[in-house]
Amino acid sequence: MSTSSDEPAVFAQLRRKAEAQLKAGTPPSTQNWAMGVDALCMLHRLSSNPDTAQDALKLLHELQVHQVELDVQHEEIAANERVLMEDLSRYRALFDYAPAGYFLLDHEGTIVEGNLAAAELFGLPREDLGGHRIDTLLTAEFRPQLQEFLQQVVQSGVRASCTVQAKPAASGAATLQFVASILPGSECTLVTCSEDTAVG
Repeated sequence: MSTSSDEPAVFAQLRRKAEAQLKAGTPPSTQNWAMGVDALCMLHRLSSNPDTAQDALKLLHELQVHQVELDVQHEEIAANERVLMEDLSRYRALFDYAPAGYFLLDHEGTIVEGNLAAAELFGLPREDLGGHRIDTLLTAEFRPQLQEFLQQVVQSGVRASCTVQAKPAASGAATLQFVASILPGSECTLVTCSEDTAVG
C-alpha cells in the first residue's frame, strides 16, 4: 500500500505504463469506459477550429492515457482481489481443518464460531456451537474457572492456558486444555482446545 510520500511515483509509473501501451497500439480493455457527451462536444468544437485543433489532439491523448490508466488500475485491483480470495480460502481451510479445536469467542465467552475439530471434541454438530457460552460445554464445577480464565485473558491481553473438565457426554474427552489469546484489532478471543494428554 502506498503512502502519501510515494503517491507521485505511483502515478508516474501508472502514466508510463499507459503511455507505453498506447504507443505499442495495445487495444483498449473490454471495460468500455465511456467518454461523456460534454467531453465529445468540447473535442469536436476544439478540433473544428484550426487555432485550437492542436489542443484537441492533446486533450484526446490525455483522455486516452487516462482510459488506459483506468484499465491498468482495474486489472491490478482484479489481480489483488484474486490473491486476497486465495489467501482467505487458505486461512479458512487452516481454521476449519486444524487438528486442534478452535473457537472464536466474544469477550463475554459466547461462541462466535468453532471449527470441525472443536465440534468433534464436544460431540456436537458444528452448526450447534455458535451462540452458546463456551463454559456450558464443561461440567458445572469447572465453569467458573473457565469464565475467570477467559476474563483474565481479555483484561490482560496476554496469552494463557488452563485445564478443565468437559461434560461426560463429550466424546471421551474428559480433561481439556484451553489456550486463549486476544485477536489484535478484534473484539474476539481465539481459543484452542485439545485433550490434555498429560492427565490420566
